[in-house]
Amino acid sequence: MLIAVIAISIYIFSIRDEAEQLAAYGYPGLFLLSILANATVILPAPGIALTFTAGAIFSPLLVALTAGAGATLGELTGYLAGFSGQGVVQNSDLYHRVEAWTSRYGGPAILLLAFIPNPFFDLAGAAAGALGMPVFQFLMWAFIGKVLKMLLFAYAGAASINWLVNWFD
Repeated sequence: MLIAVIAISIYIFSIRDEAEQLAAYGYPGLFLLSILANATVILPAPGIALTFTAGAIFSPLLVALTAGAGATLGELTGYLAGFSGQGVVQNSDLYHRVEAWTSRYGGPAILLLAFIPNPFFDLAGAAAGALGMPVFQFLMWAFIGKVLKMLLFAYAGAASINWLVNWFD
């Protein structure tokens, strides 16, 4: 399981430039790109920038729901890494703090960590998997947090286009 997670992460990181072509496919492309951007474990991918840009082009609410759903499914790689019992970063202090916080607060901790823009949500997914949080519960809390975060970025993208149009008028 750990080898599969690492292989997926390396593959997605290697095709990140070509993945931007999927954006031409509207909401389905956004959904797939969001899965790809969030399926990488620790490696950076431009998911939030894509949501910001898509919010300027499409309906921000639908962008947030689409990107949030894709992001949530992509986070399964971190969850599976933890569930396998062979997490990539189990020896780090940050992981142990996230795991303790997730153990103490459960779903609300997942929601908050999914909402905060940070590259370390994989640690929360790994902690949830390692702690045996049911996958549906993890997905539900992550979905709520991801959609709320994507709402902010999608509406910010839409507002930036309106601001630019008004500024040039």
